[in-house]
Amino acid sequence: MRLHRLDITAFGPFGGSQTVDFDALSAAGLFLLHGPTGAGKTSVLDAVAYALYGSVPGARQSSQGMTLRSDHAAPGTRTEVRLELTVAGRRLEITRQPPWERPKLRGKGMTVDKAQTWLREYDAQAGVWKDLSRSHQEIGAEVEQLLGMSREQFCQVVLLPQGDFARFLRADAEARGRLLGRLFDTQRFADVEKRLAERRRAAEARVREGDTALLADAHRMQQEAGDAMELPELAPGDPGLAEAVLGAAAVARSTARERLTVAHCRLSAAESAHAAARRALEEARELARLQSRFAEARQRAERLQERAGAHREAQQRMERARKAEAVAPALELREAAETEHRRAAAAEAHARALLPAPHADADASGLAAAARRAAEELGGLDAARRAERRLAELAAERAGLDRQERADDDVLREADAWLADWDTLRAALQTRVDSAQEAATRAEQLAVQRAPMQRRLDAARTRDRLTADLAQARQHAQAARQRALDARAHWLDLKEQRLSGIAAELAAHLTDGEPCAVCGATEHPAPARKVAGHVDRETEDRALAAYQRAEEQHSEDERRLGAVREALAAATAEAGDTPTDRLAAEAGELEREYARARREASALHAAQEELRRAEQEREQRLADRQQAAVRAASRLTRRDTLEREQTSLEAELAQARGDADSVAARAAQLERRAARLTDAADAVRAAEDAAQRLKDADARLADAAYRAGFDTPQAAAAALLDPAAHRALQHRLDAWQQEEAAVRAVLAEAGTAAAAQQPPADPAAAERAEAEAERRLREAASARDAAARCCAELDRLSARAAEAVRRLGPLREEYDRVARLAALTAGTSADNERRMRLESYVLAARLEQVAAAATVRLQRMSSGRYTLVHSDDRTGRGRSGLGLHVVDAWTGRERDTATLSGGETFFASLALALGLADVVTDEAGGVRLDTLFIDEGFGSLDDQTLDEVLDVLDSLRERDRSVGIVSHVPDLRRRVHAQLEVIKTRSGSTLRQRGVT
Repeated sequence: MRLHRLDITAFGPFGGSQTVDFDALSAAGLFLLHGPTGAGKTSVLDAVAYALYGSVPGARQSSQGMTLRSDHAAPGTRTEVRLELTVAGRRLEITRQPPWERPKLRGKGMTVDKAQTWLREYDAQAGVWKDLSRSHQEIGAEVEQLLGMSREQFCQVVLLPQGDFARFLRADAEARGRLLGRLFDTQRFADVEKRLAERRRAAEARVREGDTALLADAHRMQQEAGDAMELPELAPGDPGLAEAVLGAAAVARSTARERLTVAHCRLSAAESAHAAARRALEEARELARLQSRFAEARQRAERLQERAGAHREAQQRMERARKAEAVAPALELREAAETEHRRAAAAEAHARALLPAPHADADASGLAAAARRAAEELGGLDAARRAERRLAELAAERAGLDRQERADDDVLREADAWLADWDTLRAALQTRVDSAQEAATRAEQLAVQRAPMQRRLDAARTRDRLTADLAQARQHAQAARQRALDARAHWLDLKEQRLSGIAAELAAHLTDGEPCAVCGATEHPAPARKVAGHVDRETEDRALAAYQRAEEQHSEDERRLGAVREALAAATAEAGDTPTDRLAAEAGELEREYARARREASALHAAQEELRRAEQEREQRLADRQQAAVRAASRLTRRDTLEREQTSLEAELAQARGDADSVAARAAQLERRAARLTDAADAVRAAEDAAQRLKDADARLADAAYRAGFDTPQAAAAALLDPAAHRALQHRLDAWQQEEAAVRAVLAEAGTAAAAQQPPADPAAAERAEAEAERRLREAASARDAAARCCAELDRLSARAAEAVRRLGPLREEYDRVARLAALTAGTSADNERRMRLESYVLAARLEQVAAAATVRLQRMSSGRYTLVHSDDRTGRGRSGLGLHVVDAWTGRERDTATLSGGETFFASLALALGLADVVTDEAGGVRLDTLFIDEGFGSLDDQTLDEVLDVLDSLRERDRSVGIVSHVPDLRRRVHAQLEVIKTRSGSTLRQRGVT
């Protein structure tokens, strides 16, 4: 990179337009940028950085936007920085205008113009400038791609801040690591450490999860096996856990199978004992049954003998009953007549007891006449009944009005209570609708951003791919260019050789008498002769053809390089300088935000529906309240009408009721009187008829008893049996005969008699023995089942544990491998003797390169005394890898860089800065840095050291570099002739170049 020209307008302390001709300054190789403090020396460097990257370096980054504008500038003058430079063989012009506040063209007040950026490229063949882009993002990506450095790297290796490197010399390992990390972009190595640590934690979690499940199965097996399984005290992740669990499970399974075999044997013995006890119980029960049967038969025979006299009396009673059956019809007639007579007499007495005193002794005809009179009076109460029913209807209607009034009151209270909360409810529902609507709007906005974000992510991935392609294409183009140059040189060499021997080639065609094509002479006394190695035209043509083919290949490779560069510029313009993983993360976050907005927006319809239903309910509540008010007014009118009608009916009923409480009560009185009189008349007539029928039945009964052989009707009645008594007596006679036959049959049975001769049976003892045998059988079966379940469960859990161990094998191997790698890269492994993290290891290699490059210049500045060396030694309890020492050749000892004096620190930091610039340049792809600036620090050097430092800086010209020294040291103005002076005035600073042509 070489700077050609810088134009500054209204920037920093420069109120007007200033120009810096870097070509004139660079011609001297070493130039001085000086001026009083605060004049604006650093602002010139800020302008260079701002033109390239759109921002200023270091702590001055806050001075962006409108604050870059000069306070001395005229109101109508816009701030502008224009830089012309050559980078990667391309001559570019970058123009940047930050946003600025200007007066409005119409009216009063101020307005802000947006920032503007232009990028142009000089076409040497056409001799004109061509516009490339006006996009801030595209231009930034193009500049960073061409320079191969970020703004931080550029400010570190081109503007060489001496104070930073002096601090770098004295800093600890952590501070050096931060600076080197920014310059060499080692974040990817830190990401590798982080990724390995995350993989280690994930693998450890999976192993612990598997060990936890394995231990859970082991504890369940221990619960099943009991004391047959001993499980050592192990925790998830402990070594040997799987082997310990599988070994304990194998022992438990073996013990459980032995217990199952013993349980089977005990069950077989218990089954045999139980069968024998059951047979003994059945035999005891059968013997007891036969003995009990014989004893019971003997007892029944004794009871029959005791009841023999009663049996003979029953036979005689049955004989008399058969004779009395002839008198039974007459007895039944007489009993029926007597019963009817008693009932009729009782009914007559009851009926007369209910009658009032005037009718108590009346006969049947008098009672019938009084009943007719009561019925006639009852018929006159029909109108009063209708009036009473109407009065009840009025009361019911008034009660209905009261219920309706209470219901309407409830409706009004509920409506008022609900409507009182309407504003709060509506506000809450409207808030939900608005939130969902905002989410829907946000989802639409995010949906618009998704496609550009995806395009940008795709462009970033294309950018990463094309970056590698660009380096390869650049190598091919450089190789083709070299081959073309070599072919051209070979062709020119052959052409020069042919031209050197062209006289001999022309002489070969000379003929005596023929004129010479060169001089026209016809005589050729001494024609030239071809010498060895003469190049003829055919050889030259072949070399020319080879050169043309190489040139065509070079053009093709340059075209491909240009195509890759254009594609990379397009991809970079689309993606910017944002890393791909960051874009992927942003795209993922955008997708998640979009999904979240969609979910929130999906509640819009439900919220709108709920708001609509609430509004409908409000309308219904208002309508209900209005209808309740209308019904209340209607009830007042209807209640007055009902009260007037009720008053009229009550007066009419008071007359009809008499001394009764109601018309119905009066009618009931008359109905009861008429009914009682009618019933009494009927009862009197029925009693007279029953007395006559009883007298006739007595006569017929006396005649029938005499003919049957009984002295009196009462004797016949006593001998007569009713059907139930007759059946009972006959049943007793039949039962006695059957019992007698049954007892004789039982006593005659041979088996029963034989059982009676044996000792008494004891079924209870046999039952106790059988119950004990059954209990032992159940216990044996339960023990066998428990042993079988234990074996099955242990087999299942052992198989599952074995499968878990098999699955955990690869996980453990992966965890061990990842854990070793993570510990190694994190510097905590025993294999990492120096406890160097991966990022520190890479930075240590870079620091070693920087120290080697800086030593070349430091030895020259210090007259061979000092050498910078990199150290991997650990400092205290910290980690190693970023140590930096200086070797003093005078003492032969190595010491810390913090022990250097002020001047020594300056030239050591200068050498370090120049070495770092070389390493970063190589790291950036070999981009040449033809213009460097060194800021301050020269005032701490003595004359001899200053001469040596200037010699070193002047030696940079050997690499075709120009170095600008930024300093206010007066002695430098005498030593450095090419100068750029910054002049400070009250109206702003100006620039003046001296010692240049």
